[in-house]
Amino acid sequence: MFYVHLYLIFCKEWWHWQYLYRIIDCMKNEQCDLSTCFLCRHCIAEWKEVIAIKKITLRFKKGEKLFAEGEKVKGIYLLYTGAVKVHKQWVEGKELIIRFTRPGDILGHRGWAAGDVYPVSATALEDSKACFVPNSFLESTLKADQAFTHTLMQFYAAELQKAELRMRNLALMEVKERVADALLELQGCYGTVKNKYIRVPVTRQDIAAYAGTTYETVFKFLKTLVHAKIIQVSGKSICINKPEKLQELVKNAK
Repeated sequence: MFYVHLYLIFCKEWWHWQYLYRIIDCMKNEQCDLSTCFLCRHCIAEWKEVIAIKKITLRFKKGEKLFAEGEKVKGIYLLYTGAVKVHKQWVEGKELIIRFTRPGDILGHRGWAAGDVYPVSATALEDSKACFVPNSFLESTLKADQAFTHTLMQFYAAELQKAELRMRNLALMEVKERVADALLELQGCYGTVKNKYIRVPVTRQDIAAYAGTTYETVFKFLKTLVHAKIIQVSGKSICINKPEKLQELVKNAK
């Protein structure tokens, strides 16, 4: 560890030491199962041996960024465990959450396809693991596996459709409808635990950032939903008692 600390002293960029510590930590633990992430699910079987050598499994604590908007693109991240929000600066002092992600999802692909920097940020909502695939290896994979390339193109097309629908909803839905849609989206993405609460607790501010509204508006509307017994809350955790009521709100807006 002496040489690690010596490296940190002379390191000029923060992400050097950040990644070095993560790699050392993950070397002590199990690696991914080579079957969960998007790349492993869709590549040819023979390529998995190469993936095991080339990718790096990294750990991220709750609230820690996997990458930040404006950072140079180094590769893509394949979420293995945990939950991550993808977001970007919207107006001064506020952010807009683009999507919530779960194990198996791709992160950083917007930057890889768009140019030299990430156009969005990704932050862990809980302690998470992600496999990092550098640009050079991803390009090699696309050249070696045409079926995977086709699948990735389909993924980008689906992402574009979802993005267009999100833009439409933000523009045309009323605030209450957008918040209802956000709650249903969270439950659909993360599922529920035994007591029926959404598995990943999300702050009111994050719900507001996804719905394109304010914390105060979300707080008031959730209070109304609790009074109507449509949902119940316990701290940051939310249980949807009557999903059909939320679905009615969303359906009427479409």
